[in-house]
Amino acid sequence: MSYNGHHKHHETDCSCSDNHKQHNHNSSDEDCSEEQRHVHEFLGSTRLAELEEDPHNHRFAGVSGEAIGEEECHVHKINTNTDFFEDHFHEVIVTTGPAIKVGRNKHIHFVYGVTTERDGHVHKFVFATLIDNPIGQ
Repeated sequence: MSYNGHHKHHETDCSCSDNHKQHNHNSSDEDCSEEQRHVHEFLGSTRLAELEEDPHNHRFAGVSGEAIGEEECHVHKINTNTDFFEDHFHEVIVTTGPAIKVGRNKHIHFVYGVTTERDGHVHKFVFATLIDNPIGQ
């Protein structure tokens, strides 16, 4: 399967980078496609913030970036927005922990961090990704 989501158009020859599995090309006729590395779905809720003034949390969901690193010790980047609450939202920008095997050749990733600051506060979050390719072999 080829994946064109990371094409960057430059006037250079087709060259592939082993570091981030991204590539460049100078024409759509060139075959510089590369198989996409796996991703994970995720969903979660932040912890409560503004406990004294206006207690609330936020929800978020999405799909991680492609695997970065070797298969046995890889991570994923996550960059998404939370839902809105009283005219504000937060960004969840984080790198997952390494793969945690869960059996049947599947794995998940543990994720924790703090959102961006908005409306004078941040939220902590803790969640696990869903397994990659849940119905695949």
